[in-house]
Amino acid sequence: MSKKLTRSRTNRKVGGILGGAAQYLGVNSTLLRLIFFIALICTGFSLAFVYFILMFILPNEGDQH
Repeated sequence: MSKKLTRSRTNRKVGGILGGAAQYLGVNSTLLRLIFFIALICTGFSLAFVYFILMFILPNEGDQH
């Protein structure tokens, strides 16, 4: 089975995007959230727009699509 990027159902704080990305990449979700937060501040919060778009595009973990 191929590995797919999905929103995490269990490792989520807001939308599960970073939890799913951490599972996909095999890294610690806390580290990924810290990196995202720093990038969010550096981009003037425009990265938040990308995050919310991904909430609608990425399927939840375990969903058939």
